[in-house]
Amino acid sequence: MKIMIITDAWDPQVNGVVRTLKQTRNELIAMGHEVELITPRGFKSIPCPTYPDIALSLFPGREVSRRIKEFAPDAIHIATEGPLGLSARAYAVKNQLPFSTAYHTRFPEYVKARIGMPLSITYAFIRWFHSPSLAVMAPTIVVKDDLERYGLSNVVLWSRGVDLDIFKPQASKALNTAHPIYLYVGRVAIEKNINAFLEIDLPGSKWVVGDGPAMAGIKEKYPEVNYLGVLQQHALAKVYAAADVFVFPSKTDTFGLVLLEAMACGTPVAAYPVTGPIDVLGNSSAGAMNEDLRKACLQALRIPREVARAHAEKFSWSAASEQFVRHLKPVTTTQVHVTAIA
Repeated sequence: MKIMIITDAWDPQVNGVVRTLKQTRNELIAMGHEVELITPRGFKSIPCPTYPDIALSLFPGREVSRRIKEFAPDAIHIATEGPLGLSARAYAVKNQLPFSTAYHTRFPEYVKARIGMPLSITYAFIRWFHSPSLAVMAPTIVVKDDLERYGLSNVVLWSRGVDLDIFKPQASKALNTAHPIYLYVGRVAIEKNINAFLEIDLPGSKWVVGDGPAMAGIKEKYPEVNYLGVLQQHALAKVYAAADVFVFPSKTDTFGLVLLEAMACGTPVAAYPVTGPIDVLGNSSAGAMNEDLRKACLQALRIPREVARAHAEKFSWSAASEQFVRHLKPVTTTQVHVTAIA
């Protein structure tokens, strides 16, 4: 099958959306599919307001239309709600082509955290964007239920996986501070609720891996914390393995791939009992969830590393990618790509 994926999230961004799409592409190719991506590369762009690491493509409609027609895909998947996603959606709707979409990020909650916009407004946009999609792929049951509560009826489950060959238990001294070592990995941004982790009193030391728009302020406010920038996967795996507890303070993530990566390295998780941790941890004892994040951190210290690893081994990228393919909506031979969008 010829599969076209359109995404506004791509290199040099380092986040769960990009990692998910890269791994899915690799799995699809291994399964024998031909995969073409439309990403911000090759488009003129501007930095996203309040989030300059994200590039917003400028007036991409004509080029997106040309590339879809030229590739003539058997299935179209729109991964994001940005300019490229909007252009692909417009083309598909205009030409009556079936397509699927994905809901990777709690965009309404992020916007509310940043500028205070009511959820009703942004969820109206989400409902408008995804309504023509024949399958809106959500990562968890909780997210699926949320989208259905806000008016979408075409929501299906598309889970996630972890590379167990890269993220694995190993002897590591990548973090050379006092134990217990508490680790955060992810974007350093207001919506990630990172302050909730950094402000609590814990024995040992704290590390932050990643970057983002809030980094300068975070470093100034918490100078006692240790900071690393963005790391590639093999280096990141050594960091996970050197930590005693992985702390996930976010209350807005739809899944949280970093949870799986940490546990795959044998590092137990401390988190709030919210979407993401609830879905990833389930009823397992691989992590500790508590409304008091400090209590969760201290509880996680008592979890054996082999328990965390065993739970991560239940998540497979191959199974997740097979699920993705089952949700695709094939373009029939009678549906011809004829109209470009100016």
